[in-house]
Amino acid sequence: MSVLIQAGQLRLINFGQRASKSTGTLAATTVPLFTIAGGRVGITAIYGYVGTAISVANSYKLVSNPTTGTTMDLCTATDLGTNDTPAGAVLSMTSPAAAITGGSNTAVSTVSLSGVVPIPVGQIESVSAGTDGEITWVVFWVPLDDGATLVAA
Repeated sequence: MSVLIQAGQLRLINFGQRASKSTGTLAATTVPLFTIAGGRVGITAIYGYVGTAISVANSYKLVSNPTTGTTMDLCTATDLGTNDTPAGAVLSMTSPAAAITGGSNTAVSTVSLSGVVPIPVGQIESVSAGTDGEITWVVFWVPLDDGATLVAA
């Protein structure tokens, strides 16, 4: 008798838990995407799916805003709109503090960070100078401390 591993089980084993959150169309603001509670989590992969094209010049980045401590950039602020980022584009970053890629300048790029990025208790936020499109961010994570959780904000 054989035992088959289902797709969801395989993702859980390889990447950890999954959460997602849509930004909606953003004014110039900071928007909480994910809330981390109960301890540190490790981000194994994070990517954004552009649902509505972004065509307005803007500055956009993701940050970790801990309950205690200093806010840390998860990627370099990137202009997603000057050269247009079409609907269906996948946005990602290859390492912490790297630029977001996958807009009009490149095809679909890798969807993971290099290794596990530890994130403290607090929030992962998007910081925008205003954008006319919508991005759904997807994060895969594992608890680094017993009782740690990550949920959409």
